[in-house]
Amino acid sequence: MYPTIAISRQVLLGLVMILLAGCVERPPKPPLLTLKPIEFSKLPGWSADDQSQALPALLRSCARLEKQPTDKPVGPSGLAGKVADWLVLCQSAKSLPAGDAAAARRFFEGAFRPYRVADRNQPDGLFTGYYEPELEGARTPDGNHGVPLYRRPDDLVTVDLGDFRADLKGDSIAGRVIDGQLKPYYSYQEIDEGALKGKGLELAWVADPIDAFFLHIQGSGRIHFADGSFMRVGYAAKNGQPFVAIGKTLLDQGELQKGQVTTQSIKAWLRAHPDRAASIMYVNRSYIFYREIQGDGPVGAQGVALTPGRSLAVDTKLMPLGAPVWLDTTWPADTPEADRPLQRLVVAQDTGGAIKGAVRGDIFFGTGEQALDYAGRMKQPGRYYLLLPRDVAVKSVAEN
Repeated sequence: MYPTIAISRQVLLGLVMILLAGCVERPPKPPLLTLKPIEFSKLPGWSADDQSQALPALLRSCARLEKQPTDKPVGPSGLAGKVADWLVLCQSAKSLPAGDAAAARRFFEGAFRPYRVADRNQPDGLFTGYYEPELEGARTPDGNHGVPLYRRPDDLVTVDLGDFRADLKGDSIAGRVIDGQLKPYYSYQEIDEGALKGKGLELAWVADPIDAFFLHIQGSGRIHFADGSFMRVGYAAKNGQPFVAIGKTLLDQGELQKGQVTTQSIKAWLRAHPDRAASIMYVNRSYIFYREIQGDGPVGAQGVALTPGRSLAVDTKLMPLGAPVWLDTTWPADTPEADRPLQRLVVAQDTGGAIKGAVRGDIFFGTGEQALDYAGRMKQPGRYYLLLPRDVAVKSVAEN
């Protein structure tokens, strides 16, 4: 005989409500990226910029687009139309006289229409900076250069999840096959401690593990050799492990204070604490593999050489590569232009592990120490506006 279970009316009512709640159709989430049309005259600072300075970057993107099928979508879900929508305006851009600010402005105003970008209808976002580091190195290890930069390993497998499920388009994982199963690849710590040693993957050797770590964060750099030559190295692949910003780790541990987290302060802390530097850097499990870059560089995610001050890294799941973007932010603190408006035309040509969200940009400041001085301090609020060809039908990017 089974025991009798007494259920109060209140409990029974609660269970019914839970069941009913599961049957209620929830309203759809708002799009991750929304676009609102705006006039050029309303763009903050538009009339003060020399738009001709952005033309070299645009022409590089055009050269890339011109090699692709005309019916290929540009950007996620064809946000920026198809390649065919860009070809005529790219031809017009080629005919513009170099350095003619007035002609460049007329071209952009005639060929494009600006849209305010918003993240779930929130137009305010964050803008940081990056640069191309320069490191002293050697082609073979010696007493001063013992930190290797590795090429892509043959056993690294990268999987585009969009090949298996349409709703995962743009997502990927990486790993290595062990006993017929894909397993996570070696972490930054494991690689730094010798997991790839002796496999003949060394591209070059540098002196300082801290400089090598920041090269991984930037994704590209120039290695200078004792004979006066140099090698430009760029992104070849990543290990698929998660990227963790160690500045936040130092902030959470109370080692740095809010508002003081810059590339410069993080480097200074690591050098001042050699006994703890490795363990802090190992919090970031992501590792970048390199290839030698011939010709101009560094090369961004679109496959074109970046233009200092005019190339922008964006979240490519939401924003189209190759499109002009009007930037509205401020210069970073502790620079001669501190807190003044930084309003200029840039081109979306790159991406990065930390660049996530609809209103999130990373400005390429160039090569060397001066570029580092700006990029390392850049962490400013702001907005940006996407320029699309006038014939492109505007759409929002929805969440999968």
